[in-house]
Amino acid sequence: MSAVRPLKTLRALAVVTALPVLLTACGYGSKAVDDRRNAVAAGARKLSADEVRIGYFPNLTHATALVGVQQGLFQKELGGTRVKPSTFNAGPSEIEALNAGSLDIGWIGPSPAVNGYTRSNGKNLKIIGGSASGGVKLVVDPKKIRSLDDLKGKRIATPQLGNTQDVAFLHWIGEKGWKVDPQSGKGDVSVVRTDNKITPDAYRAGSIDGAWVPEPTASKLVAEGGKVLLDESALWPDKKFVITNIVVSQTFLARHPDVVEAVLRGSVRTNQWINAHPDKAKASADAALQKLSGKALPADVIDPAWRSIRFTDDPLASTLDTEAEHAVTAGLLDEPDLKGIYDLAPLNKVLRAAGRPTVDDAGLGAR
Repeated sequence: MSAVRPLKTLRALAVVTALPVLLTACGYGSKAVDDRRNAVAAGARKLSADEVRIGYFPNLTHATALVGVQQGLFQKELGGTRVKPSTFNAGPSEIEALNAGSLDIGWIGPSPAVNGYTRSNGKNLKIIGGSASGGVKLVVDPKKIRSLDDLKGKRIATPQLGNTQDVAFLHWIGEKGWKVDPQSGKGDVSVVRTDNKITPDAYRAGSIDGAWVPEPTASKLVAEGGKVLLDESALWPDKKFVITNIVVSQTFLARHPDVVEAVLRGSVRTNQWINAHPDKAKASADAALQKLSGKALPADVIDPAWRSIRFTDDPLASTLDTEAEHAVTAGLLDEPDLKGIYDLAPLNKVLRAAGRPTVDDAGLGAR
């Protein structure tokens, strides 16, 4: 394997994001999800683990997990093994929880997955499936920004240093020929790392001029008067790019392959249900977000957000390889060797059993 050395700032970030584990039982600033549909049925047969701890974001791009938990579809597949869900703001904090052993399986974006894999020299995680494509937009204040060229000198938010949208925006800035320090975010454009939960407030207060963010945050900004200046899918062939993967701790995969397979069955069946019943699935995702945030999304937010996301079991592996290259050019990652980052054997077993086509790892499969 070639040398992989993420920048010192990302190492420092890992230390900072690890601190909250001392302050909360959920760890890393995550929020536990309490859902009665996920109660273990009396007499249900337990698999090889008592519980499986899964993590995801309160974003519509993670609707597979939101809906799967909300509808009890994961718990149904797990039988007597209890699903224990927690939510995170962005990928780097979720990767830290996975690496620290407080999380077993996570829904996460490609950039944190790549960073987590390379930081451990390929020893801590595997990508075992896909979940979603699309659902990321650049939304701006139309009074201040009328064209893409107007972004120069403006303050644009991304969710977190090194997360998938942060990498995508830094790469796009570089493609424009503009200069930004990847760690501080200072330069021709000011990149302001802002928690998705407070980005709409920051926009309303005028402390940012726009944001490159996932749904539903993007549509929340539009509801505040923002304008979609760019849909990231327009930058990709066939408008497809991985926005959400499923990753697993290699230790958990080795010890509990039956549990991992059950979670993947739940994911495949959830995606199938979402695509067959889009309106019901949208309502289910909204109900899950309401439990996490305390309020439902209005129609002018959830409807356009939902339309922009495609739910798929395919991890779109070739696009992950491209996104890793973007992290390199953005200055957030040294050239990685991603051979072995995928283990799609469990997913393909589930897909074959369901009579579905198998998916490809783009040559980045298990060694």
